[in-house]
Amino acid sequence: MTHLTEIKVRGYHLDIYQHVNNARYLEFLEEARWGYLEDNGDIEFFRELGLAWVIVNININYREAATMGHTLQISTHFSKIGSKSAMVRQEVRIKGSNRIAADADITFVCLDQKTGKAVPIEGALKQRLEQQLQG
Repeated sequence: MTHLTEIKVRGYHLDIYQHVNNARYLEFLEEARWGYLEDNGDIEFFRELGLAWVIVNININYREAATMGHTLQISTHFSKIGSKSAMVRQEVRIKGSNRIAADADITFVCLDQKTGKAVPIEGALKQRLEQQLQG
């Protein structure tokens, strides 16, 4: 299942070259992941299990400059579920075009909030994530 988030580029998102600063894309991607979790009811699901997502790796490609006034559409979906980690794929498109400003693969583990240790992805957790998997 793919989730879409829209963010309008504002002046404070820009660097001296008048395009979106590379670090801002990480914030945009995080906003989109939170929206995904909220809209799917996953925040409550993880809370009930006493788990938290912890990002362990982000691979991001910057493809085309976005500038003030652009609206960005960020698509978010699970792309891989492993035994100890999972991956979310995100694309940032400039709305009204087929142009991709950035794309990223985000790897995370599920952390037991009491022990502070990563837990295996199995049982109800694995089922929940696999339901959202998109190839």
